[in-house]
Amino acid sequence: MKTLYKNGTVLTFNEEGSVVVIRNGYLGVENDRICWLGDTPPEGDYDETKDMAGKIILPGLYNCHTHSPMVLLRGVGSDLPLDQWLFGEVCPIEDKLTPDDIEAGSYLALMEMIAGGTVSFSDMYFSPERTATAVANSGMRANINRPVQSFDPNERPEDSVRIKEAQALYEQFNGCADGRVLIDWCIHAEYTCTEQIVRAVSDLCRQVNGNLHIHLSETEKEHLQCKEKYGKTPAEWFEVLGAFDCGAFAAHCVTLEDGDIEILKRHDVSVIHNPTSNLKLGSGIAPVQKFIDRGLNVALGTDGAASNNNLNLFEELHLAALINNGELRDATVMTADSVLKMATVNGAVVQRRKDCGKLAVGYKADFIAVDTDRPHMTPCLDVPSLLVYSAQASDVALTVCDGKVLYENGEYKTIDSEKTYYNVRKTVERLYG
Repeated sequence: MKTLYKNGTVLTFNEEGSVVVIRNGYLGVENDRICWLGDTPPEGDYDETKDMAGKIILPGLYNCHTHSPMVLLRGVGSDLPLDQWLFGEVCPIEDKLTPDDIEAGSYLALMEMIAGGTVSFSDMYFSPERTATAVANSGMRANINRPVQSFDPNERPEDSVRIKEAQALYEQFNGCADGRVLIDWCIHAEYTCTEQIVRAVSDLCRQVNGNLHIHLSETEKEHLQCKEKYGKTPAEWFEVLGAFDCGAFAAHCVTLEDGDIEILKRHDVSVIHNPTSNLKLGSGIAPVQKFIDRGLNVALGTDGAASNNNLNLFEELHLAALINNGELRDATVMTADSVLKMATVNGAVVQRRKDCGKLAVGYKADFIAVDTDRPHMTPCLDVPSLLVYSAQASDVALTVCDGKVLYENGEYKTIDSEKTYYNVRKTVERLYG
């Protein structure tokens, strides 16, 4: 199947990582890959041609840190600091969730992300096999894990149910759905795990050259308590235990010290910036410019919908550009180009998807189209700035992943939205009724 998308304004990145804008461009797709990109029409016949006049075509977005089934907890525990929000409000509801609930929440989250231009996400939650199956059915990409926690200092790794579940998930789902679903490893956080469990998970991850997903120094309280308990920062603690030995990606990193940044650089650990969640929970603002100056790969995440309250990456783009400039009192620090790269190219790096994240011949056909025929999107003079400072998730008119249309003009092509809403309503009535 060959499809030609013509007359759109195409945004991509060159080999140096700089934004390239092609006005009245042509994007050719053959099966799951891009076969043509340029300002002139390709030779040869196409099975279908779509006129994209008035649309901006750009790489699909990557949400590199979220807990997708937490859409079922949207708004729970608002206006509380992280520790009270998590242990006082969120955990009691999570204790009631069943695998069927997780499946319902996963599909609802996928609908939200697909409609908002997200083609791939990195997820951390329990009953992950339900989320992985939903992703496979939806046509999206995702890096899924089973987070490992341990509050019992006497628990042995061989007795850990969570570790066994993580191993089973990897064996069953890694690389499924033609590689759209990848399985990562996960240590939830320093404050929710013991040293022996961290070592064990790190060893398992290293044995398969895996990708490790963690929360790191999200709040000052977490950071300081770790130093009091172990005489080390969370980053130092994880490094000693081998968590960074084969690479990792760390969410939040709000309170990293300069030495911690050097640790992440030494081990090629990516940072996932979650501006909305960090602001809502009062955690602070991550020193993103420091990370970039030191050469770290920085991507974006929404976190879960209970601390955001949505999975809208256009909001994260907007905030990521604004808050760092405002904090540093320098309008040139965080440019539109740089945050667009965080949401696309850098996200693909986090997920270890070498042929994804930008529009180029031979790359996977993962892209979205944003409608500019809206008052707030007119005129279209500076494309990157328009996408970062003006565009809304609701402006997404088309989402394509692996060459397959997942969403077009308000219609879901791969998910039964009525069934999803029905299942979510049943779950919500049981949880909160």
